[in-house]
Amino acid sequence: MPIVRNQAKRKLKAGGLALGFGVHHLRSIATPLLAAAGEHDFLFMDMEHGAFTVQEATQICIAALGTGMAPIVRVCAGAIDEGTRLLDNGAMGIVVPHVDTPLQAKQIADAFHYPPAGTRSWGGPAALYGYQTPHVATAQAEINDEILTTVMIESQEGVRNADAIAAVSGIDVLLIGSFDLTTELGIAGQMGHQKLIDAYKAVGDACAKHGKALGMGGINDEEDARRYIGMGSRFITTGSDHSYIVAGSLAKANFLRGLVNSK
Repeated sequence: MPIVRNQAKRKLKAGGLALGFGVHHLRSIATPLLAAAGEHDFLFMDMEHGAFTVQEATQICIAALGTGMAPIVRVCAGAIDEGTRLLDNGAMGIVVPHVDTPLQAKQIADAFHYPPAGTRSWGGPAALYGYQTPHVATAQAEINDEILTTVMIESQEGVRNADAIAAVSGIDVLLIGSFDLTTELGIAGQMGHQKLIDAYKAVGDACAKHGKALGMGGINDEEDARRYIGMGSRFITTGSDHSYIVAGSLAKANFLRGLVNSK
């Protein structure tokens, strides 16, 4: 069986926009179908702040493989072993938060890629092939090409080291965690502040220099989104299941109540 291709990674390599549907609460295998219906490119499952078990996350990853939605999982900082287990069981990419140094980035890139690109251990028949895996050498090379490895820049140290982090082979995306970064900068939640704009420019310049994608996380206001996409952000987390459900529910409820109140 041919390998499932990571269409989100291909969009990024072509300079396009890849939109991520945040998954925090949903546990159904219908989740990737819903995200696809909403015209997103990848799932962004949150095991850093969400209460997913590895079992729950991998079942949704496997369900996503036939939908064209790339299943991407954010693990906790330092949880490299959890990331490799997810990759062995259907994930097509891992996001690691709070990456401040090129040494951390290299450890992550090595762990998530098979030799000679890294040190990842072979785990047997791969979900990306529908468990009908070709020769191991072929499979390892092809899987390396499909995995999207993302590191999050969420500190002043990370911004200062962005050029060296972006230079690390095997890192595909530098994703700015805007909420945590603004908190450290002393401007919590001020997404239009010049300090954050400067950080996006610094990280974006590093990405452009080394051929990596700039990611935008935590930006909800349209004006702010327009600014940072205009500055080159292409890996975009658009929101999470809870925000979509609440926003959609409020819009419908307010509309229907308004029909009565307007009489």
